[in-house]
Amino acid sequence: MKFIIIYLQNLTLKPSKKFFELVPNGITSMITFVGLGLRDSRDITLKGLEAVKKADRVYAEFYTSRLSAGIEELEKEFGRKIEVLERKDLEEESWKIVNEGAEKNVVILVPGDPMIATTHASIVIEAKKRGVKVGIIHNASIISAVAGITGLHIYRFGKTATVSYPYGDTVSRTPLDVIKQNLSINAHTLLLLDLNPEPMTIPEAVTILKRVDDGTLNHFAVGIARAGGDSFIVCDNFYRLKNYDFGEPLHSIVFLGKTLHITEYEFLREFASPPDNLAEIVE
Repeated sequence: MKFIIIYLQNLTLKPSKKFFELVPNGITSMITFVGLGLRDSRDITLKGLEAVKKADRVYAEFYTSRLSAGIEELEKEFGRKIEVLERKDLEEESWKIVNEGAEKNVVILVPGDPMIATTHASIVIEAKKRGVKVGIIHNASIISAVAGITGLHIYRFGKTATVSYPYGDTVSRTPLDVIKQNLSINAHTLLLLDLNPEPMTIPEAVTILKRVDDGTLNHFAVGIARAGGDSFIVCDNFYRLKNYDFGEPLHSIVFLGKTLHITEYEFLREFASPPDNLAEIVE
């Protein structure tokens, strides 16, 4: 073992070809995804703001997530004209952005963290194939903030699911299936709520999922409103969440695992006003 360690210490490894740039520096053409954080124009990082100031063209997309700030506020705060992208610009016509990134310094502003949405990953892959440099400046999202807001241990979360508006009379069973899968390994489930055509509320999500419930949802959950701002959280039975006034969106829900760690319980007890019987699931 001693000789192996000595060999590795003297081994010189050549770095792989650099593709991602944290902040554009002396680069005249590339695409930089900039995360805007959870709430408003003040959540952008200093690196993100620097990228915006240097860009030839600044875009923003609000299809995959939203902010409380409107485009006018962002333009005023950043001192730049911002063009809002539609869904088609990010999907079937994403090649246009890649073409522009081959010739100009392009920034795409994204609420939350820019790489949470799979759509953005597809653009990064397309750019890589075309030899266009890509920068990614990360920020907070509900995915990373949920543990801090609720006190739930991040390693106890399972798969995430989105509660969508019904398509005609059809309600997607995917959130219920994901909850059941996570319960089978005693994991919590983060439920994101649909944003289109308008942000879904927690009472609406409860009503929608009731239509596909097979008895699984008669359990504890945490409702979260306006993460990163004047946030409000409450823990109760999933169905009783619809009785609370959570105020303005954005909303999300955490469906709890079968049991809670004592520190998870203590956090919820102090900050989420849970019912007394929540103590029954503490392990």
